[in-house]
Order: sequence, then structure tokens, then C-alpha cells
Amino acid sequence: MAHTPSAAPTDDTPSTPSRRRFLSQTVGLAASAALYTQLGHNGVWAAGSDAPEKKEVKIGFIPLTDCASVVMASVLGFDQKYGVKIIPTKEASWAGVRDKLVNGDLDFAHVLYGMMYGLQLGVGGAKKDMAVLMTLNHNGQAITLSKKLADKGAVDSASLAKLMASEKREYTFAQTFPTGTHAMWLYYWLASAGINPFKDAKVITVPPPQMVANMRVGNMDGFCVGEPWNHRAIMDKIGVTAVTTQDIWKDHPEKVLGTTSDFVKQNPNTSRAVMMAILEASQWIDASLQNKVKMAETIADKSYVNTHVDAINQRILGRYQNGMGKSWDDPNHMKFFSDGAVNFPYLSDGMWFLTQHKRWGLLKEHPDYLSVAKQINRIDLYKEAASQFNVNIPKEVMRSSKLIDGVVWDGSNPAQYADNFAIKV
Repeated sequence: MAHTPSAAPTDDTPSTPSRRRFLSQTVGLAASAALYTQLGHNGVWAAGSDAPEKKEVKIGFIPLTDCASVVMASVLGFDQKYGVKIIPTKEASWAGVRDKLVNGDLDFAHVLYGMMYGLQLGVGGAKKDMAVLMTLNHNGQAITLSKKLADKGAVDSASLAKLMASEKREYTFAQTFPTGTHAMWLYYWLASAGINPFKDAKVITVPPPQMVANMRVGNMDGFCVGEPWNHRAIMDKIGVTAVTTQDIWKDHPEKVLGTTSDFVKQNPNTSRAVMMAILEASQWIDASLQNKVKMAETIADKSYVNTHVDAINQRILGRYQNGMGKSWDDPNHMKFFSDGAVNFPYLSDGMWFLTQHKRWGLLKEHPDYLSVAKQINRIDLYKEAASQFNVNIPKEVMRSSKLIDGVVWDGSNPAQYADNFAIKV
């Protein structure tokens, strides 16, 4: 069951909907629906024929900072406002999340974007029609190199490539799931420096909470993972931050709210209600520095991320250090809402992961990129939920970005994009 701290975070921003978060705990669903309509929210998702089909839902999460919107939706009671009860369920690995989503043990999950696309196409251990309902966050991951490598001068991609060329041995790097975001950030970064991740290195899969312990005993030279585990490696003096993922791709898509296509078909109202609760939690987190600090205090608990709050609360505020004496304020740190810009499930975001799956040999042939993205990314449901929440909805389903190697991705010609990389499988 969800853990609720004895002193639950309170809202510091009167203009946000979170001022009303506990109203639904003391009134019935029908009454609360009418009340929220008066307050600017359409109550149809909470009562009547559009009431959630399933009142209690399990949402799996991995102990990472970016599980925060799922956790806070439960802790702050936003879920009850929309007629559902979210049970955040802590999972040990992404493979476990995959299995429980596919077999129905979980209703939804805080999940790797690329995993959802891999499952749709039968890559990554299972095949199932999946649904991405919304993006949970942008940015906020990093690549950590071991202190031993840093002491030899390998502190970024160029110096790493130089060391690997001069000191020949097997170099091992870890990601968190073969089709997931961290694998793709790691491979892209290595390749941008001329390092073929499959020919020039050994790549292993390690669950996020186990990264630091594995680096401590020398099982890897570097890893890509979400926070707080990169900052934790610095705190424990075993690793340094070589690059943040927002420096690989500014405002990149990261985790999503995922479920199966079958669940959405059977429970569309529940899906909308859960999305609205998480949208409100996302807005609450990004509304103020005080809310972010309170969020960090909440999710640091052993029920969630299980680490010292100081491992979370610096980078969530954009306060970075690399473990080698450099500190900076990063305006492109982890974002959960940004006036709704984070949460829209752009088709081009999902398609990008397919291009990388093809690039690295996970897909043998080019899929129908756009058709797959339209099947998975439920923009229709997102628009319904976001419009009820008065969130800005982009006019375009594609967006354009320039990545660390200078190559622009806009979704316009995915097959050509995938084939044009010099380093690929």
C-alpha cells in the first residue's frame, strides 16, 4: 500500500489546483464531482456514466526520482479527487515491470518509453499491444564514469575514447533495460565520440538501484541511469558525472505512464482519471521550489526511492556537481509539467526510440514508424484528460530537436534518419 508520511507535503502555490486536493476525501463522489466543476474542473470523470470502471489501481514504479508524479498523486490525494485510488507498487527491475504489465499484475506503470515500443514489436522479452498515455518527465538522467577512469583522465566522451584507444582491455558499461531510454542515451553518447557500444565495449543490464553497488565493486566502468543514482555515486565518491542526458538531447522524453491497449479499452474512464491525477501532481511538483523540496523529502522514504534526501534534492532543483570540483545551475534539469509541455505524448518522441532500435540491431527491418506510434501513443485520451484539466495541448504531434552530435530529429523521415548514422549495428 502507498506510504503516507506523517507530515504530508502541503501546497505553497494558491494558484494551482492542488489547493483543493483533499476535498474529495470528505465528500461523496457525486458531490465532489459537482464541486470540482464549480472550481473549474469538469466533474464527469468522477461520477455518473463516466465514473472510473476500476476504482483502485496498481501503478508500478522503479526507485528513481522521476517516479515522483505517480507517488505524489497518491500521497497528496489527487487520485481520490478523480474517483480512483492509486496504489504505488515498488518494483525491483524493469524486467519485472514488463512482466507484471503484460500479465496484468500491474494496471499502469512509470515505465521506460522505449520499453513500451519494444513490447509492441516483440523486442525485449515479450510482445503485447501497449499504450503510452502521457509523458511523465523530461531530462534528469546522466552517464556516470567510475572514479578510476576519471583518475586516468576519462571525464567526458572524448577523453574516454582516447583512454579506450590507448589502454586496450574490455570496458564494461551498464544500462537499465535493452530497449529502454538509458540504453539509448548511453549508446548515442558513446557513438557520438566514435565508440561503437557493441564492438568496442561490453554492455550489461543492471536495475537502477543496483548501479552504485555494482560500480563500487568494480563490475562496470560506467553506467547510464536516472537520478538519484548518478548523484549518489558522487556522494559515495565512486563515480563522476560525464554528461547529463539533457546535454545529449535537451528536453528529451524519458518515463511515460504506460499500460496495455487492452486495459485502456476496458477502462477508458479509469485511464483518464489516473492521467488527470498525475497531471495535477506534475503541476504541483513544478509549481515551486518548496514543492520540489517537499517532494524530495517524500520520495526519499524507504517505501519509494530509499536513499538520503540529499541525493535527490539538489539535482531536482537544477543544482549540479560533477564530482570533480565543478558545480553549475542547470535550467534544463528534470521537469514534470512546464505548463503541460512535458506531458504531451508526441508521436515523434516514440518514433525516435524505434529509429535507435533499428540502428542498434534490435529491429532487423524498418517498421512503419508512424503507424506504430499512432497505435501506442494515445493522444486522443491525453487530449480528453488535459482539456478537462485546462492544460495547453500542442497543435502538432511532432517536434524537432537537435541532439549532441548536431543531427536534427523531427520525425519526418525516420528510416533515412536511422540509416544515416556512421556507427550502427
